[in-house]
Amino acid sequence: MDRLQAMEMFVRVVETGSFSRAAREFATTQPTVTKQVAATEARLKVRLLNRNTRGVSLTEAGALYYEKCKTIVREAEEAENIVRMRESPAQGLLRVGSSVAFGRRVVVPLAMEFMRLHPQLQVDLSFEDRYTDLVAQGVDVALRLGKLADSSLGARFLGTNPWLLVASPQYLKRCGTPRRPAELSDHPTLTYISVQGNDVWRVLTPRGEAVTVRLTPRLRSNNLSAVLAAARSDMGIAALPWYVAADSLAAGAIVEVLKGHSVPEQEIHAVYPSPKLVPQKVLAFIGFLQGHFEPGWWQQLPRS
Repeated sequence: MDRLQAMEMFVRVVETGSFSRAAREFATTQPTVTKQVAATEARLKVRLLNRNTRGVSLTEAGALYYEKCKTIVREAEEAENIVRMRESPAQGLLRVGSSVAFGRRVVVPLAMEFMRLHPQLQVDLSFEDRYTDLVAQGVDVALRLGKLADSSLGARFLGTNPWLLVASPQYLKRCGTPRRPAELSDHPTLTYISVQGNDVWRVLTPRGEAVTVRLTPRLRSNNLSAVLAAARSDMGIAALPWYVAADSLAAGAIVEVLKGHSVPEQEIHAVYPSPKLVPQKVLAFIGFLQGHFEPGWWQQLPRS
């Protein structure tokens, strides 16, 4: 018997308080379950359960092992559900939320591909840069960038959103090209205030060291398209996500500054109203999204 199934049996023995009840759930015999738990104890060289005529109880080691096993079993079930639902036809109305720039550039083409795979599904896309209450707004799943606050929401990590420093060739020709992070303070900068909310940037060197630089912003905006437009218009040095900058980089309208350096990347999560009883259409969409945010994912986006 494999180790995961042994963990599943152990968890059900604890939760049902009975070897025989657990055996019925697994369509096997009580001696089989008893032997499996005993084999686990022998392998770990520790007693996990106290047995008596009234049932079973956890030892101190057993309680620690149970908590870990419960997490592993739940994660394995979720993994199987996501794969299963990804292959199952999704139907009904799926309400998807995102920030504006990420939604327009990234979520839209992904949603179109998902809709082609599930012709019985209707999708409602809603893009806002302000925080959205999923329950109040009726959103089934939202893609969020950055660290998640502790909450009762369900969440699934999808990947990371890397950033870089850019400027137009004309600006650099006129004002010079910085060679190290400290020199950024001598240049006007273009700041996306939803991430860089003050006049300080943290720049990561190629060796992963964080350098804090105090800036003189020439433009602050909560709109990434505005920051990109300012960079293309020779206004200064901008920090932008790769997915926003990619087309302009390819066209030569902007170039990377301090190549090999970066500003801290953001985590990408799919979040949904509750981790329990997740609708099939949401599981299917999350399963579809997983694997689309591998390193370099922005290079696969269609040209805008």
